[in-house]
Amino acid sequence: MTARFDVSATHELEARGHRCRLCGSDLRDVFVDLGMSPLCESFLSADECDGMEPYFPLRPLVCAKCFLVQVPEYVRPTEIFSDYAYFSSYSQSWVAHAERYCAAITRRLGLDAQSSVIEVASNDGYLLQHFKPLGVPVLGIEPAANVAEAAIRRGIETRIEFFGSALAHRLVNEGRAADLIIGNNVLAQVPDLHDFVAGLRILLKPEGVVTLEFPHLQRLMAEVQFDTIYHEHFSYFSFLAIRNLAARHDLKIIDVETLPTHGGSLRVYLARAESRWPQEPSVACLLADEHQAGLDDMATYSAFAGRVKRTKRDLLALLIELRNAGKTICGYGAPGKGNTLLNYCGIGPDFLDFTVDRNPHKHGRFTPGMHIPILPVAAIDIARPDYLLLLPWNLQTEIRAQMRHIASWGGRFIVPIPTPRIIHAEECMP
Repeated sequence: MTARFDVSATHELEARGHRCRLCGSDLRDVFVDLGMSPLCESFLSADECDGMEPYFPLRPLVCAKCFLVQVPEYVRPTEIFSDYAYFSSYSQSWVAHAERYCAAITRRLGLDAQSSVIEVASNDGYLLQHFKPLGVPVLGIEPAANVAEAAIRRGIETRIEFFGSALAHRLVNEGRAADLIIGNNVLAQVPDLHDFVAGLRILLKPEGVVTLEFPHLQRLMAEVQFDTIYHEHFSYFSFLAIRNLAARHDLKIIDVETLPTHGGSLRVYLARAESRWPQEPSVACLLADEHQAGLDDMATYSAFAGRVKRTKRDLLALLIELRNAGKTICGYGAPGKGNTLLNYCGIGPDFLDFTVDRNPHKHGRFTPGMHIPILPVAAIDIARPDYLLLLPWNLQTEIRAQMRHIASWGGRFIVPIPTPRIIHAEECMP
């Protein structure tokens, strides 16, 4: 009699031993298995490519009780962010998004020279710089010293520390309680969610507001955005999970907006539960939408892995077809998400001759795992490749506008997510 091997049961066994960082429940369900992967922002020098490179399991789990999708903490944030290669200011569209936000929130909250605005994970000052012409005092908190120094050079006061309840208490004792606390794309990078959110409440004035932006799990699942999963992102949030997290710290959600950034994000507005802020109708609407989408049903999460495998096969089939036909392919960008995609799909220099990036801190280095050389953007005009694989596909509108001139030699773009497709550069011409 032939023994039957139950793969799903094996994944359940592998998931045991971890507890949910939101509700503390045992984690038994694998969301998707992306194999072993290096840290996505650990770019290598030429010498380092000849040495041993650490890999960690990239196997996010989903909590059957609170529906938080999460990656176990294999590496501490202090190891990830001591010298960080991500500088927000190199994306023009992201900086413009931040500028619009600063103007809008200043009007909405009536911020002025007597107000206090604090941004957690303020990066290189890409956002806080826009409050200066509005006359609003700001403070940045950024743990990556090399990135924080760029903000300090801009004249933005910045504390080089990790944020949590201890720092929040110290700031309050210094008289730095905040009318507005901003956290853009930081909540996902926090392994201790409760200490972080407790710190937000401590630092917030009685009628202050917190705004948090983060990629929306509903969009990640609907559009097979598996490449936004990496070790530096510990958690992936539905609105249901955020509501649960806020309630545990006596915070209430007063408003929510859906945003196009990072492939689809939420901007959640929080206030103290006892504050006078009313709840906008948008909150109930989004909760109903997530219920309709099945985000409170484990069957929805179980179906995701199969769709990821299909996208991988389709992308590899396209790249193999092009390479077998003698076409040249280069990458555009070296983002964290791109390294998840490259490593999971096994796309190395045999597919991509090189990739380029606008961030000079990455030039002359190599992508983690696949060791694809990273060159300045000007290398595209020299090589004149037949195809550009857009690794930061969430910025495709910006990149296609910047690189539309590749149409002059017949160049085309490949967008890998959610379904791999070729876009003629002529479509981007003005």
